[in-house]
Amino acid sequence: MAIFEGIDTIKFEGAKSTNPLAFKFYDKDRVVLGKKMSEHLPFAMAWWHNLCAAGTDMFGRDTAEKSFGAVKGTMEHAKAKVDAGFEFMQKLGIEYFCFHDVDIVPEADDIKETNRRLDEISDYILEKMKGMNIKCLWGTANMFSNPRFMNGAGSTNSADVYCFAAAQVKKALDITVKLGGKGYVFWGGREGYETLLNTDVKFEQENIANLMRMAVEYGRSIGFTGDFYIEPKPKEPMKHQYDFDAATAIGFLRYYGLDKDFKMNIEANHATLAGHTFEHDLRISAINGMLGSIDANQGDYLLGWDTDEFPFDVYTATMCMLEVVNAGGLTGGFNFDAKNRRPSYTFEDMFEAYILGMDTFALGLLNAEKIINDGRIEEFKKQRYASFESGIGKKIREKKTTLEELAAIADEMGAPALPGSGKQEHLEAVINQVLFG
Repeated sequence: MAIFEGIDTIKFEGAKSTNPLAFKFYDKDRVVLGKKMSEHLPFAMAWWHNLCAAGTDMFGRDTAEKSFGAVKGTMEHAKAKVDAGFEFMQKLGIEYFCFHDVDIVPEADDIKETNRRLDEISDYILEKMKGMNIKCLWGTANMFSNPRFMNGAGSTNSADVYCFAAAQVKKALDITVKLGGKGYVFWGGREGYETLLNTDVKFEQENIANLMRMAVEYGRSIGFTGDFYIEPKPKEPMKHQYDFDAATAIGFLRYYGLDKDFKMNIEANHATLAGHTFEHDLRISAINGMLGSIDANQGDYLLGWDTDEFPFDVYTATMCMLEVVNAGGLTGGFNFDAKNRRPSYTFEDMFEAYILGMDTFALGLLNAEKIINDGRIEEFKKQRYASFESGIGKKIREKKTTLEELAAIADEMGAPALPGSGKQEHLEAVINQVLFG
């Protein structure tokens, strides 16, 4: 029996359609920059928000009904969520899902029972996957919700909690491999500190790195060939997060020798909370060869926390897709780590939210194609650095100069002319012309 009765397969109807349950811009077979739109945009459903989050916030209880016909907190409910999730993905044409361990089963008091439940539900998911073009993008372990992780998982001050975290990572890796996952994510919620008065930062970071190292060793030993990811996140929930932004996380990975196995899973809302743009953290990841996957959402600039809204900002999606296309694409995908607003509580709202997100990134891709084909932005950047293409500039780029040689040139010239204009306003006008002209 269908869970989402009355909602048919979502189809592409074009920009003039007024059907709320139809794609306006996401046309999966349309060829853009030499590839199908669906190849540029491997979308994934986030198990936790879509099938678990029901609108609870710090001021009020659930507004959405997500029992899916079963009693919550039971294995029957866990299986009902599987049924709902696969029906949802099928109707939207989404080919991937992402999960935390405690999203897919209720956590028991004993980890042995939790692991038994994970085995049971992963068997059920595997059965659902047969004959369907639906795959696991990545898995992870929730090591932030339970009170045991009040001081973090890898960063905890308790050796017993550290062992428990390791056990959760091991089992989450087992399930990810079992489901054919392309990646495994470390989301460092609570991996940080509130005050230095009670914290040994070096000690905690070494333990986090060691947990990641053991995860890599174990994952490779059981046949996991995909990427491990860090998902940078600033300030929330800990005041000082060790994975504050892409640059911080990349530096951490390189310092501890983990950079060959790890890439970044960049979330838009996390980038803006760190005081960056989404495209900034994408660019930093890409130029370091570590752009892996994306959590597709957006935040509210008026609010200082992780609001996880479905993306509707087409300008930001355009800048994102420029970075992704120029980087050669993702090894992962676009996971909608996004949730409906609390007053949007119906099943139709769930579908319309995903349609919004998928259409937004489709528009971003189409706009990126226009900007690339127009060529003026890239040509301007090329000309801006033209002084390094010949003469002393070329020698600098080729690392064939000395400080003394450059100082002598400076002495001879007296004072350099001002650099060429950055023309930011002109370039922003070009973007508007290409997008809306």
